[in-house]
Amino acid sequence: MEVTYDITGLDEIAKLIIAKAKHKTLLFNGEMGAGKTTLIKAVCEFLGVQDTVSSPTFALVNEYEGDGNLIYHFDFYRIQDEDEAYAIGFEEYEYTGDYLFIEWSENIPNLIPEDAHTINISIEENGLRKLSFDL
Repeated sequence: MEVTYDITGLDEIAKLIIAKAKHKTLLFNGEMGAGKTTLIKAVCEFLGVQDTVSSPTFALVNEYEGDGNLIYHFDFYRIQDEDEAYAIGFEEYEYTGDYLFIEWSENIPNLIPEDAHTINISIEENGLRKLSFDL
């Protein structure tokens, strides 16, 4: 499925993602500045997160609590190899049954759960974002 949107449509996109997702592991792919973290913020808000959602670029993982949901937000942009993901216990998060939102998943290709959904974000020439996903 593909959807084109701008910043004013984020709430609807967030609802669509959660409504269509069959699994709780979501991979957010796109170039730097494509809007991965911004989209994750909107999805977290839709799930009832009251805390400030920010990119865990240096911490690698942030934890948020929503309406009856725990959400783990990973950013693997800065890791050099999968051992760094192992070092933070990434494989243990996979078995929690909670939401896992992962940015830069291409840096941990051997650790991605088979049932993960991939959400690709690209920037269109007109500045809009195009979202394609396998939900």
